[in-house]
Amino acid sequence: MHILLAEDEHALGEWLSKALEQSGFRVDWRDDGRLADAALEEGDYDVVVLDLGLPGRSGQEVLRRLRARQSPVPVLVLTARDSLAERVATLHEGADDFLPKPFALAELEARLTALVRRSRGLDRPRLACGPLHYDSATRRFTLAGEHLPLSPREQGLLRALISRSGEPMSRQQLMDRVFSDEDDVQPAVLDTLMHRLRRRLDDSGVRIATYRGLGYALEPDPRRDA
Repeated sequence: MHILLAEDEHALGEWLSKALEQSGFRVDWRDDGRLADAALEEGDYDVVVLDLGLPGRSGQEVLRRLRARQSPVPVLVLTARDSLAERVATLHEGADDFLPKPFALAELEARLTALVRRSRGLDRPRLACGPLHYDSATRRFTLAGEHLPLSPREQGLLRALISRSGEPMSRQQLMDRVFSDEDDVQPAVLDTLMHRLRRRLDDSGVRIATYRGLGYALEPDPRRDA
């Protein structure tokens, strides 16, 4: 799950970024409303954690601009302000959930998972493509009911693909999602990971297809039914 965290309290932002990343999330942290707005225009996020009291551009303005661009990305508002009127107003402006400070990390993670699940039309925290399943609660892949052991990079790539199964993802989108916290990663590394995953999925009922000019898509393998 790729998260944009817009929070200007540096101690909280640093702690949240590290805590969420340790739980398996990918986090881009911005401490200014203008930077958060620019990241949302350019980036590809699954969910936004948005503080209202941002410098540069308020959280409300960031939210209004996001919805004006017709972006469907779910937004959880995280703020010290906890009046009923403000919560109602923020939800009307396009927020999907509201969590006042202070909060428990476990509740934030559960709410983020639920928001992303609802935005994808899922009724449980599990992603699937044919016989391949990913359980976001246990962060494990299973293939035909059996645990599929993967390296951290292999799991990151396959998680990115299954999160949008059937939809091509470009090389840059995959690089951004899998290697966001690493510097100077060569594109050839993605090719190596793709080759390994294809070997693991060979004749399994699911495949990674290449679409010229569009990228890669995880999809059921029609050859298995032939």
